[in-house]
Amino acid sequence: MGAINVLCWNFERNGADDPAKRLRAHEKLASLKPHLILRQEMWGAEANGNTIIYELEGALGLRGWLGPKSCTAVFADPSVFRAVREWPDTGPMWVLPPAALTMRYVPAGNEATPLSVVSYHLNYASATHRLAEAEWLTTWADKRWPIPGDDNLTIPAILGGDNNGYPVRGAAGDPALPDMAKIRDRRHRLHRSYVGPDGRRQMDTRVDETLRTAGLEDVARYRATLPCGSATAVSRTVDGCSTHGPDARIDRIYVTTDLLAAVASVDVIEVPLDVSDHHIVRLRLDGDRLSDILNRQPVGIGATHGQLGEHVREGVPQ
Repeated sequence: MGAINVLCWNFERNGADDPAKRLRAHEKLASLKPHLILRQEMWGAEANGNTIIYELEGALGLRGWLGPKSCTAVFADPSVFRAVREWPDTGPMWVLPPAALTMRYVPAGNEATPLSVVSYHLNYASATHRLAEAEWLTTWADKRWPIPGDDNLTIPAILGGDNNGYPVRGAAGDPALPDMAKIRDRRHRLHRSYVGPDGRRQMDTRVDETLRTAGLEDVARYRATLPCGSATAVSRTVDGCSTHGPDARIDRIYVTTDLLAAVASVDVIEVPLDVSDHHIVRLRLDGDRLSDILNRQPVGIGATHGQLGEHVREGVPQ
């Protein structure tokens, strides 16, 4: 199989009870030919017997799974990704619980290793709570699946969502950390910072550090730091504003390191502010390499040099 398109998007307030806006936004997602979508802010999707989920399944042509409390969702092309387990009990710490599944990549065959797929939305107001949530997120990089001859095999994972915090700057073009003194909204200064070991408040990068410590890599940073990489992989996912500070890369997709060899490209597709306050992150995976990895065949890291297309930045049509 060729390119596998994975999209991650926090669509603001799920369209804020505007069905026409919600439909236009998801028609845009459908135009990107996704095989897997990690959605956040699914507010109201559980109402009236999950009617909004079924509406969005129709618009996307995908199967959908709604996370607890309608905070998150996963949508998948059932001919490409098939669920083999749901994780409704996501742990005790969540304000906005993730949608978490174990899924089989169908083209890899039934004997291949499945993978964890998680859409998450970390806490907005508390850096302390965000850190605990990030630590719970790492449990999906530590799942096992019974494989004949290897009962202790840890399966790969793809996690994407709204981190409400910043990555450690590690690639050319990555938005710089905000200067806290220049963030006018004092509540927002608190929400996006923590008190460091020296007793001084600093901008919060601990989620990124936590996930990378556990063997999860930010695919945008990975692509941008390859010799053939492009700085557009680390483009902003939220626009700067006078109260909240400059452009930032709040939305990120992480994969376990065993999947890095399948990462073909990463880009950010911008949407107008009147559609959502977050842009769409797109990850393209090489489907053949993904099959090899899940069938436990050796694949060289960095072997895919973006041959599946150029990075793009485009808006949602009005």
